[in-house]
This record gives sequence, structure tokens and C-alpha cells, in this order.
Amino acid sequence: MADDAPILTNRDVAELNEFRRTLHRHPEVSGEEAETAARVTAMLEATAPGRLLTGLGGHGLAAVYEGSADGPAVMLRCELDALPIEEQNPDLPYRSTVPGKGHLCGHDGHMAILLAVARWLHRNPPAMGRVILLFQPAEEDGSGAAKVIGDPRFGEIRPDIALSLHNYPGVPEGEALLAEGIANCASRGMKILLKGRTAHASEPENGLSPAPALARLIPALTALSRGADVDDPDFALATVTHARLGEPAFGIAPGEAELRVTLRSRTDAQMQALVEAAEDLVVAASVEGGLAHEVSYHDIFRHCENAPVATRILTEALEAGGITVRRDGVPMRASEDFGRFGDHASAAMVFLGSGVDTPRLHNPDFDFPDSLIPIGARLFVRALRSCLG
Repeated sequence: MADDAPILTNRDVAELNEFRRTLHRHPEVSGEEAETAARVTAMLEATAPGRLLTGLGGHGLAAVYEGSADGPAVMLRCELDALPIEEQNPDLPYRSTVPGKGHLCGHDGHMAILLAVARWLHRNPPAMGRVILLFQPAEEDGSGAAKVIGDPRFGEIRPDIALSLHNYPGVPEGEALLAEGIANCASRGMKILLKGRTAHASEPENGLSPAPALARLIPALTALSRGADVDDPDFALATVTHARLGEPAFGIAPGEAELRVTLRSRTDAQMQALVEAAEDLVVAASVEGGLAHEVSYHDIFRHCENAPVATRILTEALEAGGITVRRDGVPMRASEDFGRFGDHASAAMVFLGSGVDTPRLHNPDFDFPDSLIPIGARLFVRALRSCLG
């Protein structure tokens, strides 16, 4: 195949666009992607992979395309899940039909890109090695990659090289962000429960209110943030995302409070220090208020790091396709669980521009641009040809 030859027919493009819009109409959040997986399975079966693993780490799928000679295993990964956010796109003909849920991060488009690669592989099997197309569950809550890796069948698809992309609003189409080293920050959700004792609102002195401790913790935790931006080696960010005090009633002085904070740092080591500092503040506020407390962690993401070999493969594929490679804007504040595959392979993720004047990721009116499907597919095909012939 000549490097400038199209990898998709007009019919491919039309069908993949329509499939992406079908996924958009029917979003499923982390851990609930059964119907999404079924739809993807049907599309993959038409491309006759050598093996198709289903139910991987939950609802995950892995399609394997074998070469005729020995060679490396290259994994391309996308995500199955949507977000628990109400879509606000009233004029979009294929807007979400599921209340409170929407494909507002572009995972529907990422799936379409890998399905485009699957069609190309059906027509152009790798000369050597093997290609694994992984449709990963539960990326948005940070649990999916670990579940896939923990699945006993992961050994059957363990890659030597792992590549991924994410669309990125704010960057022009035709440009990409990619750099060796840290690509995404570590983050985790910290849930704090403060427990005192309720009382009649007319006799608050007979209870033990967590209100003073809550009022103290909100600014104290926020003050753990440091560094002007993620380019600062000491960058840390603590974002209060939810607070609740007592019951919505006028006759009860509160006896319990809940506070949720997202902690973010450049590296896993820095995250550990941030966690310890945040927990010290909780203990101090609880002791001063005479309160009991509980701390738990959710949506835990390790930092994501681009390895040299995988980064070079993506860089060369981008440059061969005339896509401008920018190294500014990396690392990202946002988190990704793709970094866990770096424990098992040379891994790298590229951020592909999806337009400047467009809604941002997780905005209620975000919609993935279909024009990125052939661009992303061609990027991956170039990378595969570089690795496997």
C-alpha cells in the first residue's frame, strides 16, 4: 500500500460515521458498557480477527490480528464508556437518548477510529507479529485498565508496544500534542466524612456540629494547591467538588458532613505526599472539633508516562502524515488510566487536535468531530506499518 493511498472507502467512512452516532445516542457509563460492547463486537466480527476476547476486565473486548511471521505485539487501545453528564445539544439529531448520560469525551469517536483500523487489517493483515485492538471498559472512573490487566486472559494479549490517542479540543485539527515523559497527571478523589452528633436546632450546644471543621477544611485543602501550572515541577491541585452538611431541614443542628476533593499531581510519588498532607489536615480538623472521621479514595489514576520507543513510533507516524507535532501543553492536568499499560509495554498516548472554537471535554455540549476518524485511523495504520510491515 502506498503511503498516500486511502485506507477507508467512501462506504467505510459513511458507515463508521453512522456507527459513531449510534454509539452517541446510546451512552453507557463505566461498568455498564454491555450494549456498547455488543455493538462493537458485531462490527469486529465482520473483520474476521484471528481471536476475539469478550468480557475482558468487565465488558472489555480485544480483537487480535496475526501476522504470518514472528514479530512484536502492538496494542491500540480505545475506551468504551461515556460520562454521567446530561447532554445539552438540543439541535443534534443523534444526541443522547439516555437521561443524565452522554458521550461527552469522545470515546464514541475513538471506538470508530479503531473499528476503521480493524477494517484495514481485514484487508491488509500484518506481515509479522500481531495487532491487538483493545476496547477498554471503565476508563472514566480509573478502574478499567487495572481490571483488564488483572484479567487472567491478559497474558494472551500482553503487548510489547501500546499506543493510544485522545481527541483534544483547543488544538486545531491537523495538529497533535506529543512528548516523551509525563503525559497525564496522577489524580484521585478523596471522600471525607466528619461525624459528630445531631441536636435540636434550638439547642445546638447539646450536639456536636461538624460545620466549623468543614468550614476550616475547604480553604485548607484548597491551599494545598501549588505551582502556576502543570509545567511547574512541584505542581499540585486540590479541587473541592462537593460538600454536604447535615440534612435539608430547619429543626436539626447537623451531626455529619461530607466533603469531596480531587487531588492532582504530576507524578505518583508527588501524589503520595499530597495525600499525606491532606489527611493531616483532616485529622487536625477532626481532633479540634472532637469529631470522628473517615477517609476513602475513589477514581484513582496513576500518572501516565510516554516511553521513548512508543513516542518515537507515534512521532514518526504523525510527521509522515504531515501532522504538526507540538510539545507544548504536555503533560496534561487531566488524568488517564492508559498509563498502567506502561508497566507491561512501551506505551505512549498522543492528543489529536479536534478544533479550536469547540466545546471542551466533559462540557455538556461536546461532540466528537467525525472528520477525525480517518485522520486517527491513518495515524495508527502508519504506526502499525512501521512496527509490523
